Amino acid sequence: MTFTGTIGKICNFPLRGIIAFCVRFRVHPNLLTLLGVLVNVVAAGLLAVGRFGSAGLVMLVANIFDYIDGKVARELGQESDFGGFWDSVMDRFSDITLFIGLIILYAELHSTDYVVITALAMMFSVMTSYTRARAESIIVKCKVGFLERPERIVLFMLGAFTNRMAAALWVILVMSVVTVANRIYYTWRELNHSPKVEDRLAAAQLAGEEG
Repeated sequence: MTFTGTIGKICNFPLRGIIAFCVRFRVHPNLLTLLGVLVNVVAAGLLAVGRFGSAGLVMLVANIFDYIDGKVARELGQESDFGGFWDSVMDRFSDITLFIGLIILYAELHSTDYVVITALAMMFSVMTSYTRARAESIIVKCKVGFLERPERIVLFMLGAFTNRMAAALWVILVMSVVTVANRIYYTWRELNHSPKVEDRLAAAQLAGEEG
């Protein structure tokens, strides 16, 4: 079980109550997704003024919305392709907003090195998601790498709660670079060294005829 999976199980009981409330009053899941983004904007504002502890608490609230929107959609029977698209786009907005808050903070502190580090961490975090999305348009699956969004958000909150945001940024940056490189290599390998779909179908058909 992953670290984030363990946290999810611990928090499952109160979250089930929130989900039940949303289902009872038929709160649209797309609205929950949007609320999560707006709450993260508040967190970004707190990061921009260096109030890391408060920002961590607000991020925690924002991620409750991020967690329950899909669950509410399933319970209400409102899952849709647009809902998945909306959720993915709003996740990118949330991620970028938090990084912008830190860029503002480090710019105010005249810390050019951490402005650059934060910008690079933001770039590779976005590329982590993009490489998977683009790869899965040409291969079946590309869920490889060490750092996906849940782990990245946990690192962000740990950095805020422990007042070690600079260290968290370094970890996010390095692991995001490794994840992007891993996904590029994995996609290249799948396209160049895996049997073509047509070849696999032909082999399966031949085996069926021989049987």
